[in-house]
Amino acid sequence: EVGPGTGVLTQYLIERTSKKPSPTISGSGSTSPLEKGQGGEAFELFVIDVDGESIEYLKQQFPTLGNRIIHDDFLKLSLETLGPSKWSVIGNFPYNISSQIFFKVLEQRHLVTEVVGMIQKEVAQRIASPPGSKEYGILSVLLQAYYDIKLLFSVSPGVFLPPPKVNSAVLSLTRNSVVALPCDEKLFVQVVKTAFQQRRKTLRNALKSLNLPASLQQHPLLDQRAERLGVNDFVFLTNELGAR
Repeated sequence: EVGPGTGVLTQYLIERTSKKPSPTISGSGSTSPLEKGQGGEAFELFVIDVDGESIEYLKQQFPTLGNRIIHDDFLKLSLETLGPSKWSVIGNFPYNISSQIFFKVLEQRHLVTEVVGMIQKEVAQRIASPPGSKEYGILSVLLQAYYDIKLLFSVSPGVFLPPPKVNSAVLSLTRNSVVALPCDEKLFVQVVKTAFQQRRKTLRNALKSLNLPASLQQHPLLDQRAERLGVNDFVFLTNELGAR
């Protein structure tokens, strides 16, 4: 769980890991009770927070978590240091860094099989949007390349105390079968980011800085704006640029 704060969500997660003792599968050598999730796999709960006061509070409230209460910045943390297992990243994510959390997930996509988080509704819609919508952007393409994404439900300001000035939504990401894209993945990211940095321009103009090869100059894809292209289209452009 990322950003547990005072454990509002933690208390419910820990209930599901306190029924039967079993060996650990994703820890750092600690032993603790595990619970089987919907997929049939046992899981162990870790909580990560950058705030020292929250960490001390969590230690008092949830002593059974032991050394799985981690005082660290998730954006700087390598999950491999906690154990080589697969991870689900869960939380009521801090809205000011929610996009950064998803970029961090992308970095560790070989470990993160699932994400379920509450974030600002606008960001959730952006991530889940299909090609052709005005919300579709960089995170949409990069995350949809590796995850199946669902916007589960909206959360109104009135259920919070105090109520925020924005609407919220819960988003679900499940790792798809793509181990690696059939292209240079670093170049893929560069192409996507460059295309959306000038999203109002056609790709012919937006991608000029990448020195488009002559063989690509007249391709009909370049008459489109970035928001019209799906993952496979960006893979094609990446391979054309790589072949150059």
